[in-house]
Amino acid sequence: MESAPAIFAGTVFALFGGALLLWTAARVRRREPVAEGVNRVASAAVASLTAMAALAAGVWCLMRL
Repeated sequence: MESAPAIFAGTVFALFGGALLLWTAARVRRREPVAEGVNRVASAAVASLTAMAALAAGVWCLMRL
């Protein structure tokens, strides 16, 4: 029964991280800003790092089952 929250959290983190990474890649590929009013390189880097952290958290949650 304790594995259900870990599965849910891992899935949510993995989906969020993957979606953020795809969205960031699409914005960078089209040369559109990732965040308004911020340097393109800095916003793409922060969004990519956040996506990787979310993916890592998702993998960590799912590996603890």
